[in-house]
Amino acid sequence: MGYYDRWGRPRRFGFPLFLAALAGAVIGGLVVGMLLIGRIPEQQVSPVPQLPAPIDDGALLPEERLSSEAYSVAVAAKKVSPSVVKISTKQEELVFSFFFRPIIQEREGLGSGVIIDASGHILTNYHVIENVTEIVVVLADGRQFPGSVVGGDVYTDLAVIKVEGQDLPVAELGNSDQIIIGEPAVAIGNPYGFDHTVTAGVVSALNRSIETDQSSGLVLENLIQTDAPINPGNSGGALVTTDGKVVGINTAIIQEAQGIGFAIPINAARDVANEIIKYGKVRRPYLGVAEIVVLNRSIALRYGLPVDQGIYISSVVRSSPADRAGLGRGDIIIAIDDAKVTTADDVRRCVLKSSIGDKMKFTVVGASRREREVTVTLGEMP
Repeated sequence: MGYYDRWGRPRRFGFPLFLAALAGAVIGGLVVGMLLIGRIPEQQVSPVPQLPAPIDDGALLPEERLSSEAYSVAVAAKKVSPSVVKISTKQEELVFSFFFRPIIQEREGLGSGVIIDASGHILTNYHVIENVTEIVVVLADGRQFPGSVVGGDVYTDLAVIKVEGQDLPVAELGNSDQIIIGEPAVAIGNPYGFDHTVTAGVVSALNRSIETDQSSGLVLENLIQTDAPINPGNSGGALVTTDGKVVGINTAIIQEAQGIGFAIPINAARDVANEIIKYGKVRRPYLGVAEIVVLNRSIALRYGLPVDQGIYISSVVRSSPADRAGLGRGDIIIAIDDAKVTTADDVRRCVLKSSIGDKMKFTVVGASRREREVTVTLGEMP
């Protein structure tokens, strides 16, 4: 379309306007060049052999990071994708033929993982490697390595495997405490065997809890919720911010829903990985109360109990910390360290936030109907 003056005559662009346009292009090019040089993250990531805790070293705040156009899904994918691996597994299972003869069949599985140090440790989900007999790790550059299980933790659905290789690309682990709801999130993994797939969305919510096993009551807590598409095979892959730092390990989806996926925050995953690498497992404090009943007014009236709120102990494990301290069948826990207790989660959280060897003060009501205090020294979970 041409340009015309108010009388309908073609407008002419003279030499002064040409000079102005040329100057603007030069200045604009210099500004863009300085922005790119100053803002695009480094492509090479230093190894993190000890998986140190995140340190606030003056990095951009989330608001500042999100306001910069230099960070993008493409930048994040280019930086992190080499560190995300495909994990192929084989598992033997016993089945019975039509004539009820036992047959051992081999089942294959797929998952993802993230290389977290130059020694070849790879962080993934526990359910990816549970009961497997063979692991093959495939890198983005095509290299393949046999993998061995260092250890796993069913309670957090995390595991560490190891490969022996040189010049392994190591992911940069971020600080999951700094992510904010609504910021872009990038999921990288191998859904349905489609190697190194990149999907994008946002951080939908924080501190979510989901039940992973109804029969055992296993619950994953403090999860990151995202609408970045996550599918089978993504498990163990990376959830990444647009500055190319891993802030979560993708772990679960809700099959009946769309756009609801979950990731384990990397700060928690880092602690679990350090424990597994050092001890081969996650050491946890142990109380030793085996069976409980959560009281309410109806149960208390039916059985003539002295209180209608608390945790009734049905049994304790012999020689456990609870048993040695004097807790037993019939005791009702009403407080721990002077904090009121009304649910099983109250007890579990109090124990898990403590350390092995810590002393906990239990206020209980026993058969005498009198309150007493019992001090339990927590042991290590067997």
